[in-house]
Amino acid sequence: MAPPSFDLGLGVAKRQALPALRLQPRQWQSQLVQLLRARLGQQVADVLIHAGPGAGKTLGALFSFHKLHQEQRLDRFVVFCHRSSIANQWHQAAERLGLRLLPWDPELGLGALPKNNDWHGLLLSYQSAGRHRQRLQQELPKARIGRWMAIADEVHHLGLDPDEPEAAAWGHAFSHLTAGALLRLGLTGTPFRADNLAFCAARRVKVREGQQIIERIAPDLSVEPRQLIAAGDVRPLEFRFQDGWVEHGRRQEPGDTETSPLSAESRESWRSRNLRRAIRLGDSSSIALRLLLNARRRLERVRSVHPEAGGLVIARDIAHARQLTALLAEEGDRVQLVHSQDPDAANRLMAFQAGEGDWLVSIDMCSEGFDAPRLRVVAYLTTVVTRSRFVQAITRAVRMDSTRSSIEAIPRDASYVFAPADPLLISYARSWSLSEPYLVRPKVVAADTALGGAGGASGLPLEAIQEQLGAVIRMGGPELPAFPRQIA
Repeated sequence: MAPPSFDLGLGVAKRQALPALRLQPRQWQSQLVQLLRARLGQQVADVLIHAGPGAGKTLGALFSFHKLHQEQRLDRFVVFCHRSSIANQWHQAAERLGLRLLPWDPELGLGALPKNNDWHGLLLSYQSAGRHRQRLQQELPKARIGRWMAIADEVHHLGLDPDEPEAAAWGHAFSHLTAGALLRLGLTGTPFRADNLAFCAARRVKVREGQQIIERIAPDLSVEPRQLIAAGDVRPLEFRFQDGWVEHGRRQEPGDTETSPLSAESRESWRSRNLRRAIRLGDSSSIALRLLLNARRRLERVRSVHPEAGGLVIARDIAHARQLTALLAEEGDRVQLVHSQDPDAANRLMAFQAGEGDWLVSIDMCSEGFDAPRLRVVAYLTTVVTRSRFVQAITRAVRMDSTRSSIEAIPRDASYVFAPADPLLISYARSWSLSEPYLVRPKVVAADTALGGAGGASGLPLEAIQEQLGAVIRMGGPELPAFPRQIA
């Protein structure tokens, strides 16, 4: 039996006639409609979709509601998301399908909704849901939303901590507010978390690992980047990892130095120190400088066939971002610098999306939800080495637009990623186009996992890449080779 809905016995609200769809759904989007039909009426109401950037998750979710609404199976939908830029994309996608999506205004509340039922969905942020949970719990039953579907965008943000449920405020609020939904649809491009927590709207399956029973987050539908690449929906990525020796001063003996190989360093503390130094423009190894100049040259070559192409630099902090911006500007490039403390950041992002600027330099504002198909080169110069952040950053460069789709053959022209030859980043690059299971292990086990992620440093072919330190490690193709190939 399905969970109770918010239909208070007042009858089904009069539906607004929806326009006929001109959108030709992708295969997986049609499969999603069938999956949601099958789940309606079942006790298991959670559906998790894992699809890479450019797959069409937003349109897929809205297309599914459109079909189920026309079949008189659903009346309304509620979208939860965590960034204003993502909210804008939901509004634009809803308009394409003839759906009226209304933002929830905390000052006006749900009492301000149109009385003529001339709307289909509500949109609110995770922050608002967590801050106003009790108020929303009181207002939702009075809003006459009938039989509804909850949609959680980038659902991996909704962590669930069994030991401290109140601590995971976003996940806690979403769980309470969506208890009456007939369906809870979770969308994610990176279905894993660095803190080893499960998340909402996702089924958990118990599996055995050695002597332990652990849980696996099980997507109901998974669309791998390599499938999207083969279909021409997104671009493949080619990687250029800048290798080199990193020098470290010894405090006990001023003037003396120790060197460490960037790609071949297996000691975790030294690996972290290497990366911190390697991303500095002024470091003696010149790794960051060579990396950025190589990225510039690559963008120039790409622009010879794709004149609108642009590049993205991920910096460590604001001071670092300004240094990178200054260097690019000295080379004659037009640069848009954005960071969370800049009140004009949103306008700069939109300007870059519209074609203003050769490079976009950012810290934390160009990952999930940032859509700029003109991006063709990414320079990753930050010390954040979680798999989710790395994959989110590099996949900003895989999206296609209709203009380029009509010009380029399949597979599409590649985009390029430049990064220091950090062992963890290399391991993530090998598997970025593959879907790997997210295993939720007991905390004592998670604490013993020193490097985290899939294919940690112990899996790197250190002997193979130690010979030519300082060279560029080149990796390409949707499915990366077992061993990186070096070029001078």
